[in-house]
This record gives sequence, C-alpha cells and structure tokens, in this order.
Amino acid sequence: MQYVTREGIFHRLHPLTKLIFVIVVVILAVLTSDTAMLAVLTGLVLAAAAVAGLARDLLRQVPLLIVLAASLLILTILISPDGVTLGYLVPAAVPVVGGIFPITAGAVDLALAMSLRFTAMIFAFQALVISTQPRDLVYVMDYLRVPVDYTLMFLIALRFIPSLQLEGRRISEAQLARAYNPGRGPVGKIRGLVPILVPLIVNSLSKATVLGLTIDLRGYRSGMRTPMRNLTPGRADIIGFCCIGLLITGYLALLVL
Repeated sequence: MQYVTREGIFHRLHPLTKLIFVIVVVILAVLTSDTAMLAVLTGLVLAAAAVAGLARDLLRQVPLLIVLAASLLILTILISPDGVTLGYLVPAAVPVVGGIFPITAGAVDLALAMSLRFTAMIFAFQALVISTQPRDLVYVMDYLRVPVDYTLMFLIALRFIPSLQLEGRRISEAQLARAYNPGRGPVGKIRGLVPILVPLIVNSLSKATVLGLTIDLRGYRSGMRTPMRNLTPGRADIIGFCCIGLLITGYLALLVL
C-alpha cells in the first residue's frame, strides 16, 4: 500500500483515469454474481497490472486473500446450506458431532464468487495506490471537489499503514534481539503481541500529535490551497479510456448472452 517508483503504463496514466478504472471495476464486481465473470474480471485486472509491471506487488496479497477466502467459505457453509451436499465440515467419522455443517455446492459457489469479488476490488485499488504518488491523489480529489478533511484522512490512512507495519517489524526485531521468548503455540503468539502493540500504540499517538501540530503550522485551517503541479491527460489516458470502454461493453455483452 505504498507508492512504487517504476516506469510503467499505470504510472503514466492520469490519476483520474486510474480512479475511474477502480470505480468501474468495483461497480462491475458488485453487480456481478457469476463466478466465471468475476474470474475473468480478476484476470483482466491482474493482466493489466502485469503489463504495467505491478503483478508481483499485487500477488503479495495472495496469502491474505487465501485467508479471506477460507473465512468466507466457512461463513457460507454455516449460513447457506442450499445445493448438493459435497461433504461435511466435521467428517462423519467423528463420534457424536460427525456429519454436521454440510458443505454444499451453493455455499462453495457463493464463497468463491465473494472471494473473487474482493480480489478484483483489492487488486484494482492497490494498483491505484502503488502507481500514484500521494500528491497526485490529493490533486485529483481536490479536482473532484472532495472536502479537504476527507482527503486528509484518506492520505494519512495510506501513509500510516506502511509506517505502522515498518514500526511493528522494528519493535519485533528489537524484542527478539533482547532474547524475549513468549513461548510457542497460540498462547505464546498472543503473549508476544503485547510487548509489540503497547510501544506501537504509544509511538502512533506521539506521531499523530506531531502530525497535527505540523498541519496547523502549514496553514491547514486557512482554507487556501496551492497545487504543486497541474496534471493533463495524455495518449496513455486515451488508451486507458478505450480499454475501460471495452471492459464495460464486454460485461454488457455477457449479460445479454
């Protein structure tokens, strides 16, 4: 979730073009419940990222998406018992409780559709964030007349997430260097979070205070804005809009068929 300096197609696009691309992907993903169409949409987003040299960055989210898909599968098994029974969450061979929570074809299809929907949206949003400088995101949000308070919250959230991840990794390495051993297993992992979360939260609050003072010193509440640069669409944006149009046309054609 941090800007990556590269020379690719996505980096040359106008921020508004990339934002429209994300909005179109989100709308198509939400309006689509067909698994095949969602798989095609996810593949197209990943192919566009591969052309722009960002596929490796997007694929780093696969472990998180696998956990998300497993969670959605368990949830749909519990709440959606429709369809042909493929098996049971608790095997029938288990005494007393065996054979409960049937795994149905409807639950699997629903979980797969929801997983692909989230995957397409996450990939599209991440491609926007890692290929667009924060100042350009601020420029396009100001161009769209988004209230500056919401723009500031969005930008701080994007900047704080990588900072918190890096800070947490440093604190964990410092604890390991001091031979801190909370033990093994789930209990040990939970105990190991305490000496990491406490200094992480304290440091975050300190950074938030400094950030607030810095914003006030730079005249945030004056209401006057001076753009750093003016962005103009180019040939890459024309190609991008054509690709977005083809994506919408293909989606509508599949709906008709």
